[in-house]
Amino acid sequence: MLSHVRVMFTTPAHDFSGTDPMTLTQLRYLVAIADSRLNITQAAERVHATQPGLSKQLKQLEDELGFQLFARKGRSLEAITPAGRQVLVHARRILEEAGNIRIYAANERGEHEGRLVLATTHTQARHVLPDAIAKVKRAFPRVSVHLQPLADGEVLDHLARGEADFAVISTSGATPTAGLPVPLYRWRRVVLVPRAHPLAQRGGAPSIAELAAQPLVSYESSIRADSSLQQAFTAAGHAARFAMTARDADLIKTYVRAGLGVGVLAQMAIDEHADADLVALPAPALPECVTWAVLPRARVLRDYALELLTTLAPQIDHHDVRRVLAGNAEANWPQPPAWSGTS
Repeated sequence: MLSHVRVMFTTPAHDFSGTDPMTLTQLRYLVAIADSRLNITQAAERVHATQPGLSKQLKQLEDELGFQLFARKGRSLEAITPAGRQVLVHARRILEEAGNIRIYAANERGEHEGRLVLATTHTQARHVLPDAIAKVKRAFPRVSVHLQPLADGEVLDHLARGEADFAVISTSGATPTAGLPVPLYRWRRVVLVPRAHPLAQRGGAPSIAELAAQPLVSYESSIRADSSLQQAFTAAGHAARFAMTARDADLIKTYVRAGLGVGVLAQMAIDEHADADLVALPAPALPECVTWAVLPRARVLRDYALELLTTLAPQIDHHDVRRVLAGNAEANWPQPPAWSGTS
């Protein structure tokens, strides 16, 4: 097991004899403490350790290094020391490379079992990913898939903390700056109303002015000043009025049915059978959106993670993904296709 590999650091300026050499486990505990905002209880839960065991390993690591990694106040950790921050950078790098070795070895052995963790939004989790995940599960039946539906602003933070294998997220025009973004498909928003609503009776795409006169029901992210929806209204000289916001597209549809307002949501959230009581109209003057897979850079992907990625985006060559992640090729992806409703 790599968790028991000993990582030796020696220097003539300090004699480490008489202390146990540092281990990957100690480095993992160090990172867990930092990522848990110095909360020992949460850090122990994160790494499935006991608090006394974690504290003991931390002390052994500090004893070996010869300096404190954390400033303390009583028995509590108060801050990461400047030296601790430097050690933390290297610890993360070592743990990432150790993980890559494990993944590479498992792929080489043809060992197709494990956990695949995806951070994504509720709309992608509910309306896009099920068919693709089902296909991957048929090919890799011993893999367990764990979805973590989050708000738009939380998805990439989750990935940055190493709590997901990759993320699936949408933007309108802007390319995600975190990790390695791979474009999957393009899509547009729709305006959703009950069949008896005046906009449904009139037909066609409503104007921004017509929507500005209506109470709107849309995603939480729509109320941010930098959202493309807000910017489209501002550019047209109007202000959007939100009666309700939600993370989940199905909740948006529920509140549209309840008469709270006019829905503005992703086209893939509409089911022509389940939503037959509603009318989906083209959304006016709103930019096209792109759904991206965001991969951690310098990460070796498990075969089943790569299978899911290429199932979501058949236009992507899996060899290209591996070359780009390894730093052996530039990211020059093909133009993503328009959403068709099929994986």
